[in-house]
Amino acid sequence: MTLPPALLPLRHRMFRLLWTANVVVWLGTWLQNTGAGWLMTSLDPNPIVVAMVQAATILPVFLLALPGGALADLVDRRLFLIVTQALTMLAAAALAIMTLLHMTTAFSLLGFTFLIGVGSALTSPAWSASVPELVPRWDLVQAVALNSIGYNLARAVGPALAGFLVALAGSGLAFSLFALTFPAVIGTLLLWRRRPHSNSLPREHLISAMRAGMRFVRNTPAMRAAMLRAFIYSIPAAAPWALLPLVVREHLHLGAGMYGLILGLMGVGGVSSGMLLPRLRGRFSRSTIVLGASLCSCAGVAVLGLSRHWLPAAAGMLLFGLGWVAAYSTMQAAAQLCAPPWVRARSLAIYQLAQNGALTLGSFGWGWLGDVAGLPTTLVAAAASGALLAVLVRGFSLDHTARALPHDALPPPAEPEAPAPELVPMLGRAHGRVMEMMHYRVRPDERDDYLEAMEEVRQVRGRTGALVWQLYEDVAHPEGWLEVWSVENWTDHLREITRLSTEDRTALARVAVFRRDGAAPLPARYLAVETPRRLRG
Repeated sequence: MTLPPALLPLRHRMFRLLWTANVVVWLGTWLQNTGAGWLMTSLDPNPIVVAMVQAATILPVFLLALPGGALADLVDRRLFLIVTQALTMLAAAALAIMTLLHMTTAFSLLGFTFLIGVGSALTSPAWSASVPELVPRWDLVQAVALNSIGYNLARAVGPALAGFLVALAGSGLAFSLFALTFPAVIGTLLLWRRRPHSNSLPREHLISAMRAGMRFVRNTPAMRAAMLRAFIYSIPAAAPWALLPLVVREHLHLGAGMYGLILGLMGVGGVSSGMLLPRLRGRFSRSTIVLGASLCSCAGVAVLGLSRHWLPAAAGMLLFGLGWVAAYSTMQAAAQLCAPPWVRARSLAIYQLAQNGALTLGSFGWGWLGDVAGLPTTLVAAAASGALLAVLVRGFSLDHTARALPHDALPPPAEPEAPAPELVPMLGRAHGRVMEMMHYRVRPDERDDYLEAMEEVRQVRGRTGALVWQLYEDVAHPEGWLEVWSVENWTDHLREITRLSTEDRTALARVAVFRRDGAAPLPARYLAVETPRRLRG
């Protein structure tokens, strides 16, 4: 049977199994989210407190994204996912038991919601970074979109089901079913025979790995553009998530079942959007898709704010869902494609930090404004500001196309002299920085081309570990140039070559011509040492 383009990644067995298991957990997540939001409206109906449920879900991502991503890069990703899913299951089970025993307070609900969010914060970057291991590169973009389809398929069913369950037996039943979804994904992870990644170098330390991830993102323009666009989109997009329970209960005067139905229609919009994305990608650039999706979401938020009846409110959430999935899946795919395997979980964690940090700030901000100015005014303000911001950042392109040459077309890199034999035993134990130098000879008419190429090299050095980088011109011999950079230690110096992507090697090949066929001195390396005075001090 021929699959439609939107479902092609499901050809790959392990991705299909894990995707299905994740849909089950996402369904449970929506049972928990919907039940928690509705339960809080009865425990404490203050708009700020209700909005804090959404904030408690997202805040752990803001706090733990980077260390979680670094851990997912450093340890076995499969085992890491099994542990985080098991811990989340324990927190979910505890919340379910307390709620069934009528022991849950507003404070404890926020606390357990936060703990469940911790599990999600640790799981999300690891799962996102695992997708490229499960599908080939040509299926990656649609695999990311398919994750959004699955998430929104669960969103389409979960809230409506949660509304029915809450109306039938209270939020405790919804929380219990959420806890029971985790064995599905844990069992599937046990079936995953992940290929081990051998590396002769010592494993990075957690803090060092986090710093390396931040350096990579700082020196990767495509990743920075995806983060900015996600941040700008997420602030206004937080408004309907934070305020919808109150809109349904206090503004539309409806119950839990209609709340689930309206939220479920947002999921229907998300699934529809994911199915349409392959056609949109064939016609429009990523940047254009995100701009259109942002405007679509803002239109939906505005309709929700102006609605006095459930039908236009549901239509508004449908529009919001269409834009939400198209925007987020496109931005995350752009981030995925520019992140190499060694830093993928860390960089995606930082990307998600920007996204969820904005959702957290937006939840608090719109909750406060809703208390001060009223729900309709707040939602319309969120829609107007979102549309304006989307237009203002449209110049930050998500359509990065790196120039890469085939491996056999790349000139061999200039090799530095081998370390002196008497120093080799102590290099692996050395903790001082390593300073590296590269000489170039540039004719006056090539100066502008050289400087342009070196700007790209500066970013390459930063991505692969450079703490500082500087380019010097010889004042006595203007054709002479010296590139100097330093890395944290000798092991990080050895890691530099393993971190180079094909695009990075292409950037270095562009400046290799300026070494003038070996006329420039060989690259040099210097190890920082302690002076006798500093040793005595």
